[in-house]
Amino acid sequence: MKNYLLNKIVLIIVFASISTTAQTITVKDSITEYNIENAVLNPKEVKRLDLGNQNLNFSDIDFSKFENLEYLNLENDNLKEIPKGISALKNLKILNLSGNNFKNLPQEFENLNSLEELYLNNEKNFNFEKNIKTLSKLPNLKTLHLENDNLNKLPTEINLLQNLNSLYLNNNKFKKFPLNIQGLQNLKFLDLENNLITPEDIDVLNLNFGFQIKL
Repeated sequence: MKNYLLNKIVLIIVFASISTTAQTITVKDSITEYNIENAVLNPKEVKRLDLGNQNLNFSDIDFSKFENLEYLNLENDNLKEIPKGISALKNLKILNLSGNNFKNLPQEFENLNSLEELYLNNEKNFNFEKNIKTLSKLPNLKTLHLENDNLNKLPTEINLLQNLNSLYLNNNKFKKFPLNIQGLQNLKFLDLENNLITPEDIDVLNLNFGFQIKL
């Protein structure tokens, strides 16, 4: 009888733990808003806004109302130009612009002073070299994603991005290790996976760059 009660108590504790975990996951998921019509009802309360894969007219959205927005996803939205209004997002920390059709970032992009992580993956038209100066004016940009962008080399201007901690260049067309990456003095992680570089091409594993390299 004692063992039965003990087992029952354990089962109740486990069940309660599972229920709590599931509830926590639900709460975490609910902080992201996916519907712009709902988001504009209480824009100051929205911290995460996912508008990816949606056919929206972004010129109709007043981003300045989203004063507390920290995360914005505009992935795969067929954007030929970046909405200038996002430059008003003073608290934006993470921005995903992957999978669009734009070539350049607007000058107003420099106003995203809180931006820490930027996704520019799957951008076949984006002119990285031409936009480095704009990116260099983002004082808190720590992580940059340039995955699957048909890159085969890095421009010398890459050294302007001195605040970068992590750089993702995986799934590109690099045949040689980009040695000019050494100029990024704060870099801690470089992802070059799924390129045409192998450890046999250059003895990269024995080079002391001071950061982790993933091949």
